[in-house]
Amino acid sequence: MSPLDISLADLITRLDEELPDANELTRISEARLRAQTLSDLGDQLIDHYVSKAKRTGASWTEIGDAIGVSKQAAQQRHTPAPFEGFTDLNRHSIVLAQEAARTHKHDFIGTEHLLLGLLGEPRSLAYDVLAAKAESAQRVRDAIEEAMPPAGEKALRGHIAFRPESKEAIEQARRASADLGHDWIGTEHTLLGLIRVEESPAAQILRDLGFTPEELHETVRTEVAERLAARDKR
Repeated sequence: MSPLDISLADLITRLDEELPDANELTRISEARLRAQTLSDLGDQLIDHYVSKAKRTGASWTEIGDAIGVSKQAAQQRHTPAPFEGFTDLNRHSIVLAQEAARTHKHDFIGTEHLLLGLLGEPRSLAYDVLAAKAESAQRVRDAIEEAMPPAGEKALRGHIAFRPESKEAIEQARRASADLGHDWIGTEHTLLGLIRVEESPAAQILRDLGFTPEELHETVRTEVAERLAARDKR
């Protein structure tokens, strides 16, 4: 760890200074927690650069060689979970999208369902942006329902698959978050992801409501900055 100017002596000194009255067994437990934190940070550091390498077109074989493991091991260890980094509100919007597909008896989760899921979470920034632009949440909901395919004939059980354009919108949400320099993936990023998939039903709905990718990007950037500033003042 010397390239980071962190030494074992530094770690020991800091722990002893922060726990001056602790016995050795307590210090062992604290040392274990700190070691795990360091390990987790190391994994996150690698994950960060793996994600950047993938976005620039690097293969899993090349990434594995850089890490010093096989292609399979690199892919298994560093492929992100489907909704890793998503906020609780954004995860809930995905659940609502699944339920919307089930309610309409559709055997797929389309971008229109994802958009309806965002509208179902009134605590979210995406909801505020949608309602403000359309002047009412109901107008957005009506536009989505009008664009929905006809309902299926029977209720579905079990897993409902995402359509390819929905998977692309979720990936675009990740990229939107990275573009804005955010370390979370919120409903606002999913909204940006939806409009970026230009041929999707959700993108068409958003365009019909008056959104453009550039304007929406700027709106999200401004709203997030204002909310963070307001939170810091509390």
